[in-house]
Amino acid sequence: MRREHWVSLAMGVGFIVLWEVWVRMTQPSALVLPAPSVVAQSLWQGLASGYLWPHILSSTRAVVLGLLLGGSVGFVGGMVLGESARLRGILMPYVVISQVVPKLALAPLFIVWFGFGTLPIVVMTALICFFPLLENTATSIQQVDTQRLALFRMLRASRWQTLWRLKVRTGLPSIMAGVRVAVVLAWVGAVVAEFIGASKGLGALIIAAQGSMDTPLMFAVLALITVLGLVFYKSAEWLERRLLQPSFDNEKKVKK
Repeated sequence: MRREHWVSLAMGVGFIVLWEVWVRMTQPSALVLPAPSVVAQSLWQGLASGYLWPHILSSTRAVVLGLLLGGSVGFVGGMVLGESARLRGILMPYVVISQVVPKLALAPLFIVWFGFGTLPIVVMTALICFFPLLENTATSIQQVDTQRLALFRMLRASRWQTLWRLKVRTGLPSIMAGVRVAVVLAWVGAVVAEFIGASKGLGALIIAAQGSMDTPLMFAVLALITVLGLVFYKSAEWLERRLLQPSFDNEKKVKK
């Protein structure tokens, strides 16, 4: 673990310690702000009893499916819009409209159209997380190095070969940056959708805890969402390193 990671961890631990000390000194109501120790106890009880696991699995499944759907649409759409300036001019305003419309307003409609269950949550998640990948993919494809592009033309590479072997590969860092953003937004989309029309999931559990005025449970669920989101983000970083490593190795060989 690098030095900055230790510093980041120390900052987080220090914040929790200060929170605990402040609560013990001021003693606010647990309904307003519970101590971290109380939140940890609520979290442990929920995990040990098995109460939280169905909600964790439900939300995780919705996030994964939403990421697969939204990521696929975003990546393919980004390649299409990146390759065709005309299509980008025609379709991009509607893509932007799909993002500026409040998602909370769309959630009830998705329930009417798709019913209750996992499907409307997956659609909501996909709708929120596809845009960063689409935008980053389209932009990276359009900004390919002109000298490399001219070389591929001299070698009479097909349009597909140029797209896949040059534009996508050289734009991979930007594309993976879009993946990292999409991973974070996927959890936002899933939790927001579960607020409205789900009986299971971490978002639905927050609403249930609010209704029963169980503030420690609310904080425990928020902590779970934070940890799961961080795990997904770190997984995206790991995938990025694995995908980019061959490119770095090839560059080193060329330099030698």
